[in-house]
Amino acid sequence: MNNYIRRKSLLYQTGVEYGDYCINHVQGCAHGCRYPCYAMMMARRFGKISSYEEWLHPFLVENALELLKKELPRYKHKIKSVHFCFTTDPFMYGYEEVSNLTLKLLAEINRENIPCTVLTKGVLPIKLTELGLLNQVGISLVSLNEKFRQRYEPFSAPFEQRLNSLLALSRKGLKTWVSIEPYPTPNIVSQDVMDILKASSFVDKIVFGRLNYNPMVTRYHDKANFYNGMSLQVMEYCQQHDIQYHIKEGTLTQQVAE
Repeated sequence: MNNYIRRKSLLYQTGVEYGDYCINHVQGCAHGCRYPCYAMMMARRFGKISSYEEWLHPFLVENALELLKKELPRYKHKIKSVHFCFTTDPFMYGYEEVSNLTLKLLAEINRENIPCTVLTKGVLPIKLTELGLLNQVGISLVSLNEKFRQRYEPFSAPFEQRLNSLLALSRKGLKTWVSIEPYPTPNIVSQDVMDILKASSFVDKIVFGRLNYNPMVTRYHDKANFYNGMSLQVMEYCQQHDIQYHIKEGTLTQQVAE
């Protein structure tokens, strides 16, 4: 990996539930998701990239650790948690340089006793155990169908590899979670959400959310009822198995009795 950029800042505040602060220490993502990828659309809109092909060639922020060491003393008393990442992947499949930098940044934050959340479509390294039990590590898992992955997440890690890496960390005592988002409608892939839930039954938390920005979803005749039904299945399964859950805003549109 020979692509590098420098930035003026690294930590930034966010209103998203995963963490009140976030780090994106890479520009671009080699996984090439075709949902489409919201991060890629924003990068193109604001002129950071010009094409999908350019997005596939990530740039590492070479001064990321230097910036973090400067910014942590200023923000550490405000930060509740830090999320990795919203606009890239912290354990990009096949990119050891990205994973190594992620581990260094996590270690620096953990030294201040600040927890982090991690989400990847890659493989979670067992080295995460060396950081202790402060962090919560997760994978994105919207299907178990490899043909679907090859079409919509073409250069990401196979689903089985993701699950196996997450299970290994769970067995070591780390807090684990699965993001079942963006979940596709049946006209994109025919599947049973229960298969994903059962495969993820060992995790501490499940996040579920709908697929946006895709014309196939727009054309699906019953998408509101579909996502309501899927949300209720996720909620019921998690309640039965004592798993925390979060249904993303806009996914569940009907009233649910307490």
